[in-house]
Amino acid sequence: MAFLKTILVILLVYYLLKTVAKWFAPRVLSYAAKKTEAHFKEKMGGFSSQNSTREEQVGDVIIDKKTAPKRSSNKKVGEYIDFEEIE
Repeated sequence: MAFLKTILVILLVYYLLKTVAKWFAPRVLSYAAKKTEAHFKEKMGGFSSQNSTREEQVGDVIIDKKTAPKRSSNKKVGEYIDFEEIE
Protein backbone atom coordinates (compact mmCIF):
# COMPACT_ATOMS: atom_id res chain seq x y z
CA MET A 1 0.00 0.00 0.00
CA ALA A 2 2.92 2.38 0.73
CA PHE A 3 4.23 1.84 -2.79
CA LEU A 4 0.95 3.02 -4.38
CA LYS A 5 0.85 5.99 -2.02
CA THR A 6 4.39 6.98 -3.09
CA ILE A 7 3.51 6.68 -6.80
CA LEU A 8 0.37 8.77 -6.25
CA VAL A 9 2.32 11.51 -4.43
CA ILE A 10 4.96 11.59 -7.17
CA LEU A 11 2.31 11.91 -9.90
CA LEU A 12 0.44 14.59 -7.93
CA VAL A 13 3.63 16.64 -7.45
CA TYR A 14 4.54 16.20 -11.13
CA TYR A 15 1.18 17.49 -12.40
CA LEU A 16 1.13 20.29 -9.84
CA LEU A 17 4.59 21.50 -10.95
CA LYS A 18 3.55 21.18 -14.59
CA THR A 19 0.48 23.37 -14.00
CA VAL A 20 2.40 25.96 -11.97
CA ALA A 21 5.09 26.10 -14.66
CA LYS A 22 2.41 26.78 -17.30
CA TRP A 23 1.22 29.78 -15.33
CA PHE A 24 4.56 31.26 -14.29
CA ALA A 25 6.93 30.36 -17.14
CA PRO A 26 5.64 33.06 -19.54
CA ARG A 27 5.95 35.71 -16.83
CA VAL A 28 9.46 34.64 -15.90
CA LEU A 29 10.57 34.54 -19.54
CA SER A 30 9.12 37.97 -20.30
CA TYR A 31 10.86 39.38 -17.21
CA ALA A 32 14.17 37.87 -18.35
CA ALA A 33 13.66 39.26 -21.87
CA LYS A 34 12.99 42.77 -20.51
CA LYS A 35 16.09 42.63 -18.31
CA THR A 36 18.22 41.45 -21.25
CA GLU A 37 16.82 44.20 -23.47
CA ALA A 38 17.62 46.81 -20.82
CA HIS A 39 21.14 45.41 -20.49
CA PHE A 40 21.75 45.63 -24.26
CA LYS A 41 20.31 49.15 -24.40
CA GLU A 42 22.68 50.16 -21.61
CA LYS A 43 25.67 48.63 -23.40
CA MET A 44 24.77 50.11 -26.80
CA GLY A 45 23.88 53.54 -25.43
CA GLY A 46 27.44 54.79 -25.94
CA PHE A 47 27.42 53.88 -29.60
CA SER A 48 24.21 55.73 -30.38
CA SER A 49 25.38 58.86 -28.58
CA GLN A 50 28.59 58.91 -30.64
CA ASN A 51 26.67 58.85 -33.91
CA SER A 52 24.28 61.60 -32.85
CA THR A 53 27.00 64.12 -31.97
CA ARG A 54 26.99 65.55 -35.49
CA GLU A 55 24.31 68.10 -36.05
CA GLU A 56 22.78 67.56 -39.43
CA GLN A 57 20.03 69.51 -41.12
CA VAL A 58 17.10 67.78 -42.77
CA GLY A 59 17.90 67.29 -46.44
CA ASP A 60 21.69 67.33 -46.03
CA VAL A 61 23.52 64.67 -47.97
CA ILE A 62 26.57 63.26 -46.24
CA ILE A 63 28.89 60.86 -48.00
CA ASP A 64 31.52 59.10 -45.94
CA LYS A 65 34.11 57.56 -48.24
CA LYS A 66 36.51 54.94 -47.15
CA THR A 67 39.78 54.89 -48.98
CA ALA A 68 40.37 51.64 -50.75
CA PRO A 69 43.77 50.10 -50.11
CA LYS A 70 45.98 50.32 -53.16
CA ARG A 71 46.96 46.98 -54.52
CA SER A 72 50.48 47.12 -55.72
CA SER A 73 51.60 43.58 -56.16
CA ASN A 74 54.89 43.07 -57.93
CA LYS A 75 55.09 39.43 -57.02
CA LYS A 76 55.80 37.15 -59.92
CA VAL A 77 53.37 34.32 -59.50
CA GLY A 78 54.63 32.13 -62.28
CA GLU A 79 54.57 31.79 -66.00
CA TYR A 80 51.41 31.33 -68.03
CA ILE A 81 50.91 27.95 -69.72
CA ASP A 82 48.39 27.63 -72.50
CA PHE A 83 46.49 24.32 -72.39
CA GLU A 84 44.66 22.62 -75.25
CA GLU A 85 41.94 20.01 -75.04
CA ILE A 86 42.76 16.56 -76.34
CA GLU A 87 39.93 14.55 -77.87
